[in-house]
Amino acid sequence: MPGSAISAVGSHSSASSASRRAKTKNYRVVSHSSQVDENLFGKPTHVEKRQEMLEEKWTNDDLSIEQLARDRSAKRKSKGKKNKNKETVQVITKDLIRNLIVPTEDPSGQSIVLPRYEFHRIVNCAQTLTKEQRLAQLEQIKREKEAAMEASQQRKALFKQLDMDRRKNEKLNDLEEEAKENAEHLLSKANEMRQEQEDEIKHLNELILNAKCHAIRDAQILEKRQISGEMTEEEKRLDVMMEVDRQNAIKIQEEIEKRRKEERLMGAAKLLDQIQENEQERLFDLERKDQENIQMQKYIEKMMDEDRTGLEKKKVEQTQLREDLNKANADQMKRKVIKQEQEQVEEQKVIEYMKQKAEREAAYEKEQERIRVEKERETARLRAMQERARDEQAERDALRAKRAQEKTEREWRKKEAEESKKKAVTEAMLIQARANQMSQKEHFMAVQAQRERAEFERVLRAQKELVEKERREEHEATKKRHTHADDVRTQIRQKEALRVMERNQFFEEGVKLDEEARHRRLKLEDVKKKKLNELRNAGIPEKYLAQVERKIAQPQHIST
Repeated sequence: MPGSAISAVGSHSSASSASRRAKTKNYRVVSHSSQVDENLFGKPTHVEKRQEMLEEKWTNDDLSIEQLARDRSAKRKSKGKKNKNKETVQVITKDLIRNLIVPTEDPSGQSIVLPRYEFHRIVNCAQTLTKEQRLAQLEQIKREKEAAMEASQQRKALFKQLDMDRRKNEKLNDLEEEAKENAEHLLSKANEMRQEQEDEIKHLNELILNAKCHAIRDAQILEKRQISGEMTEEEKRLDVMMEVDRQNAIKIQEEIEKRRKEERLMGAAKLLDQIQENEQERLFDLERKDQENIQMQKYIEKMMDEDRTGLEKKKVEQTQLREDLNKANADQMKRKVIKQEQEQVEEQKVIEYMKQKAEREAAYEKEQERIRVEKERETARLRAMQERARDEQAERDALRAKRAQEKTEREWRKKEAEESKKKAVTEAMLIQARANQMSQKEHFMAVQAQRERAEFERVLRAQKELVEKERREEHEATKKRHTHADDVRTQIRQKEALRVMERNQFFEEGVKLDEEARHRRLKLEDVKKKKLNELRNAGIPEKYLAQVERKIAQPQHIST
């Protein structure tokens, strides 16, 4: 029935979804580094449709937007009609009901057909390799690279050898000839510099340098003697010139002295003329001063006359002033008498006031004395009352003190009783606490003894383990020492064999060194002859050359 089919389909779908969830929970990751080739997947549908629309849009530029919209709606309708004719299956699950279209062809339209080699390539790339396989693959790649590099090096060496053979057989051009000559020149220079570093050549260079120094010193001595003779002649010539200059200077000095004498005589004559002129001027000044004195005396007499006239006038003015002063003094005396009378009246008034003031002060003092006497009487009365009150207060204080003492004694006796009672309780508590402490101490000592026994057993076990460990370590150390001794013996044997081989090589090298020494001596002799010829060509005296040859012929002890 359809209902049963639908329910069966629903149950099957629910069972499949449950199994899918169960499988999802048990999913196991094979590899985190696996890769999938993208050729297995096509483009998404919406991307494909968008590309088609864009292609149609750009290819059909003459179509309007309305036409494109109509075409799109027609496609949707035709698609809906097609879907109506397709077979559908209804799927019922717990959360929804769906109608699924049974596809008759590839719905995406993106299916592709892969060739066999592409399929095998994808399968090989999708495989997950183990660590050993990856290492083997890397080793294989490394071997292939090394083989390729070796083949490349062989080809390079072959081409290089062919090129060298071609260059040997080929005639050199100008540049190559020049380069070859430069190289040979540099090589010869290098050989010469290397030969110069030889001890014998260094000694020869020192002798040559010494000979050159002696030759240069002789030349310098000769040159110094020549220079000394020339200097002596020059000094003589300078002495003659200085004597001539001295004679000329004496003549010039005599001329100068003569001129100075003439100038002094002329100066003396001029001084006499100036003295006479000064004397005449002095006489003129004296006469002028006399005239000025006469004029001054006349002026003084005139001033004295004016002063006498002024004095007389001043005397008249003083007389008038004296009269005015006398009149003013008389007026002042009158005013003074009037003032004295007024002062006497004022003094009388002051005397009256002072008399009245003294009477008032006497009355005030009398009143104050009366008040003082009354105050003393009142003070005596109050003092008597205070004495009586003080006696009553003393009696009350004595009674109060007696009562306070009795109260203190009662409180002390009560306190003593309480303290004795408290002391008894405390002693009882101390006895009980001491008993508890003794029992606790015994228990603690028992526990401590048990702990010490356990600690002793633990230490004993640890010591046994330590002894066993030391025994094993000693055994291993002994084994290592034996192994080391065997290694040392092996090394000794190897070194002895190496020493024998080195001794053989030493003898072989001795023969080779003798041959090299012979060639070296020949080269040194050539160099010595060449340097002596250079000295002879440089003009060095023969005595120095003979000395150098004699020292070269002597055996040299050169410390290295």
